[in-house]
Amino acid sequence: MSHGHSNPLQHPEVQMASRSSYLAGFVIASLLMLAATILVSGQVLAPFALLLTIMGCAGLAAIAQMYFLLHIDISEHNIWNTVALVMFIPLFVITIGLTWWMFSQLYMRTMPMIPGMPGMH
Repeated sequence: MSHGHSNPLQHPEVQMASRSSYLAGFVIASLLMLAATILVSGQVLAPFALLLTIMGCAGLAAIAQMYFLLHIDISEHNIWNTVALVMFIPLFVITIGLTWWMFSQLYMRTMPMIPGMPGMH
């Protein structure tokens, strides 16, 4: 694995770039987002099923963008980008989870209790 490329166009990451790859990633992600938008605006699913479907569309769009646009895979010349992604995902999930927990606790502690409201103690 040599790092001494005198010509920037010979770098492996530049060699991976192609118009068809970028177009495929853009089209796949756009179609998935369009599908989620149609499902939400049409209200064709129950709320929980709709949430799961939207999460699935968003996850697939993120994977398509990482593969087609960012070219993140397990090849040797791209391994450090993959390692960075693998380290980022748990930190991202923990951050979102702790933020959700913080705001739910804040809501429970600061909002007035209304008698007879479901879910209130």
